[in-house]
Amino acid sequence: MNDYASKLHPVVYAAAVSVIILSLVGVAAFTGHLPGASSTPGIPSTPAPVPAASSTAAAVPKSAPARCAECGIIEQIRAVQVTDSTSGLGAAAGGVTGALIGRQFGHGDGRTIAALAGAAGGAYAGNSNEKNLNKRVVYRIVLRMDDGSGRALTQSAAPAYAVGDRVRVVNQQIAERV
Repeated sequence: MNDYASKLHPVVYAAAVSVIILSLVGVAAFTGHLPGASSTPGIPSTPAPVPAASSTAAAVPKSAPARCAECGIIEQIRAVQVTDSTSGLGAAAGGVTGALIGRQFGHGDGRTIAALAGAAGGAYAGNSNEKNLNKRVVYRIVLRMDDGSGRALTQSAAPAYAVGDRVRVVNQQIAERV
């Protein structure tokens, strides 16, 4: 029997490598790791800050009520995208899947190398996907307190207040307008 007939043609290997590379580029574009790509269409990758109020609106009016230690004026509200930590399950699942796919290519040492490369690429892609699933938006609120100090609060829901509002802070949360 001819040994050549049992070997795959180099063009088949080139096609397999091309499919793997194209798949990795697709995963990178989908997960937002490719420059210019956005994995969450509704949320900009760098949220624009809400413009701060003018210095006259931010100043405490002369007829302001008596100062309180927990009162202040909202100077800035920004939507910020944060990523929670990953559990490692995405990397593990991606690594196993990549290794299984990688083992389909080559013979002997080539198969082992393909399996290792597939495991590494799959683990990276799985971890990236898990990170994207754990993204959420929080709101950072910057206050200028009555005593002149600054304070920043973070909350998960969009605030019901606007820049320039005078508010009272209780337990690191805005309690009410004053």
